[in-house]
Amino acid sequence: MIEFIVQIIGEFIVQIIAEALFAFGYRSLSETFRKQRNPWLAALGFSLFGAILGGLSLLVLPSNLTPVGMPRVANLVFTPLLVGFCMSAIGGWRAKRGRLVLPIDRFWYGYLFALAVALIRFKFAR
Repeated sequence: MIEFIVQIIGEFIVQIIAEALFAFGYRSLSETFRKQRNPWLAALGFSLFGAILGGLSLLVLPSNLTPVGMPRVANLVFTPLLVGFCMSAIGGWRAKRGRLVLPIDRFWYGYLFALAVALIRFKFAR
């Protein structure tokens, strides 16, 4: 009987924790689309989007494009920086032309997105 009660309570706790994590993740993802956004939650949202894209990219391209060792580490360090600079340049270009500047058109959001993609691919690509 006690084992049954412990299982029920354990299941309840696991579901509450999962629901809280889902709500936090949903809030951080939705924060990326708001005009007045919390920068920390938006950063987390862009990181989550990047991680999701990194995981999906493994379905299409499961192998790493860079060789093992220092080239792969250099790719992990420098590619997100370059993507951040490119996104910042795109944001500047869009602003000069009077177009809508998206949140990802800023260095840090672009960098975090690309870093999350790179980390997933670094860890899980063959």
